[in-house]
Amino acid sequence: MVAAIGRLRGLALGFAVMLLVGVAPALLAGAPIAKVQRIVTPAGIEIWYVQEPNIPVISVSLGFRGGTALDPPGKSGLANFALSLLDEGAGELDSLAFQKAIVNRAIHLNSDASRDMVNVSLQTLTRNREVAFDLLGLALGDARFEAAPVERVRRQILNTLADDERNPRTIAAHSWFGDIFQDHPYAQRSNGTEESVAAISAADLKDWARRRFARDNLIVGASGDVGSDEIARLVDIALAGLPAKASAAEVPEAVFPAAGATQVIRMPLTQSVVIFGMPGLKRDDADFYAAYVMNYVLGGGGFTSRLYEEVREKRGLAYSVYSYLAPLEHAGLYMGGVATRNDGVAEALDIIRVEIARLAENSVSAEELTAAKQYLTGAFPLRLDSGGKVASILVQMQFEALGIDYLERRNEYISAVTLDDITRVARRLLDPARMRVVVVGDPKDLAADGS
Repeated sequence: MVAAIGRLRGLALGFAVMLLVGVAPALLAGAPIAKVQRIVTPAGIEIWYVQEPNIPVISVSLGFRGGTALDPPGKSGLANFALSLLDEGAGELDSLAFQKAIVNRAIHLNSDASRDMVNVSLQTLTRNREVAFDLLGLALGDARFEAAPVERVRRQILNTLADDERNPRTIAAHSWFGDIFQDHPYAQRSNGTEESVAAISAADLKDWARRRFARDNLIVGASGDVGSDEIARLVDIALAGLPAKASAAEVPEAVFPAAGATQVIRMPLTQSVVIFGMPGLKRDDADFYAAYVMNYVLGGGGFTSRLYEEVREKRGLAYSVYSYLAPLEHAGLYMGGVATRNDGVAEALDIIRVEIARLAENSVSAEELTAAKQYLTGAFPLRLDSGGKVASILVQMQFEALGIDYLERRNEYISAVTLDDITRVARRLLDPARMRVVVVGDPKDLAADGS
């Protein structure tokens, strides 16, 4: 019943928005980037807000600093478990009553957790805003965590974990992060393990919500068709009653292993899944934009990247191969992946290492730099094609201290990257000797090493 309600909720909101939205917000493609307003509510909560008067929908995104890395030892998966129960009853509403209140008004309440931050989002038709923000406040401040929903959601999580144990991509990701971070909190599995999820009690879930949902670690981004005074009033309805301070918690800086290594996890598969990575850089690094453009040329540019050209187009070894920057709050990573037939794994990895070394030695061409900058600047507005995405990026802007004018200035940062910048950052980052690799499958002519 609950699963069906969840599907109906998504369908109801999607259908309502389709009826109401004929064009993208004025913020988006082909239109000037809208100004972001900084609003402080009567309760003292800061909001970054983009007003879009043409669409009667309000989207709000909340970020709470401190994610799954703060799950206590032996109880990994606690954050995700608690978030899964936010719409399973709050205040005087039990699980079914709460979800009916959402479905009947086409309200979308969603949540997820990364290693560094917990995110909760709300999307509602403007006419339903009063009830929507009241329900959001109940979910955050007065979730019930009753026995029946807790056990039902626990079973769902355990079923997902059992599926993960057979999923080569999930196994590769867990193994790679476990290899890199070892005893650091980043090594914890976000969804937990069978043992850790079984150990989490309703009291743990209530305590987690009380400790993490607080005003001092809160970031708010929003987009909608109401004025600044109204969005401030609505946010206070939902958030003014939260505790003033979250429990103190710190995550130490992580250190990437000094040497490269390859780990092979044998499974009887027709193709192998590969994750690889090297030390990267954090989001506030002065070389971030140069690295971002460089990565587009190496493996981030889809059909146009060097890795795609060499691994797929010339040799037909894989359907896709890619690389990306993965800046965490306490570690910078440069990661990538490929899936290929078992007799092509060693060759694919050799090619990847050669291309990494070639770019480090010879940088990129002027033509590649121009093409990368044209794409990265031209495609950026497409990331802002809904109020929900706008609200989400406003939270990320604050979390990463990018400045309230980032939407206006971002493309300037990309356009300013020079060939000299690419050369410098390539020599700084691209070292195949430090590449850590995890392979899940039955690769031929490839063995694990302890280097």
